[in-house]
Amino acid sequence: MSRNEDRAGAPPTEESPAPVVATAPAEDTTFNWSVPTEFVNLPSKGKYYPETHPLHNQTSVEIRYMTAKEEDLLTSRSLIKEGVAIDRLLNNLLINKDINVNSLLVGDKNALIVAARITGYGEEYDTKVTCPSCSSVEEYSFTLDNIKVNDIEEAQETYGYTQSGVDTFTVQLPLTKASVECRLLTGADELKLYREAERKARRKISDSTLTDQFKAFIVSVNGNSDKFNLTNFINAMPARDSRFLRTSYGKIAPNVDLTQTFECSSCGYSADMEVPLTADFFWPR
Repeated sequence: MSRNEDRAGAPPTEESPAPVVATAPAEDTTFNWSVPTEFVNLPSKGKYYPETHPLHNQTSVEIRYMTAKEEDLLTSRSLIKEGVAIDRLLNNLLINKDINVNSLLVGDKNALIVAARITGYGEEYDTKVTCPSCSSVEEYSFTLDNIKVNDIEEAQETYGYTQSGVDTFTVQLPLTKASVECRLLTGADELKLYREAERKARRKISDSTLTDQFKAFIVSVNGNSDKFNLTNFINAMPARDSRFLRTSYGKIAPNVDLTQTFECSSCGYSADMEVPLTADFFWPR
């Protein structure tokens, strides 16, 4: 027969054991850090991707903050040699894994690089700059938080281009009056150009970075898309037209504007300068 004293909640007697006092569980010393994320505005606003691309009509993309794991990627000699260290970094940081870094437009990729640098190390970027006037080398501080994007509408008024496809546009050269159709370059194009430059450097072949870039983004000239004819046109393009095409492409392509004012403390020289993306960019002093 059961006794009431044996039931839970019965008052303790002299024979009853002392009640067990519940103790707080040992403090969990595991460091649980939730890595924050941030949305980055895309210079392209998603307008220049095909409908099948995950960034089609997307104005921003979500990335997480850099960690020590990403720093390992940035110091990998093999990745640096292959020219893919930054690509691996961005692949790690992108929340949407359906996005292929190589398919990003160069301008959107640059926006992610700048955002990754700011979230990782802050907006101040200190690096060495050589003055174009007196050749003195000095430490200079750039601020990354006020970087703007290209004003594409202003560029359309200035250079009179017309959009001919999802990611292509046409401009007329001032001297030859040739109608040149260009396409927006992607991360894959950028990697291909880098590797071609490295190959030529190893084999001590003359540098042809400028014409190689033209070959990469020129789709057709006066409706002619034959590769042999395009190469002949590029090699014979007057310098005036060449400069116009370089400048117009740089303004028309959606991108972050890395131009800031540089002032030399030695000679007082002042001019607009593009923020140099050297090794210091991801390894602040």
